[in-house]
Amino acid sequence: MGGWVYIMTNKPNGTLYVGVTSSLPHRIWQHRTGAIPGFTKRHGLKMLVFAEPHETIQGAIRREKVIKGWSRAWKIRLIIKENPKWVDLYDLILA
Repeated sequence: MGGWVYIMTNKPNGTLYVGVTSSLPHRIWQHRTGAIPGFTKRHGLKMLVFAEPHETIQGAIRREKVIKGWSRAWKIRLIIKENPKWVDLYDLILA
């Protein structure tokens, strides 16, 4: 089974959350509906602005740890490189 590294926010250049999952549509739905208490629910992080697929969940976990160690500026550069308009990608992953 593969995995995903993803970044959620509440607005362009807002609060960022880096996560990992094996089921991206389900996990993002959980964030958007507030189904799970925690950081993303407290900060209203409902926009998916970055998603990176990996062949294995272990690879995704390794990449998540690397990105979490980056500065905020590096994370923002990563988002802008892949999604310069900070479009919410949720509908795209459902298509």
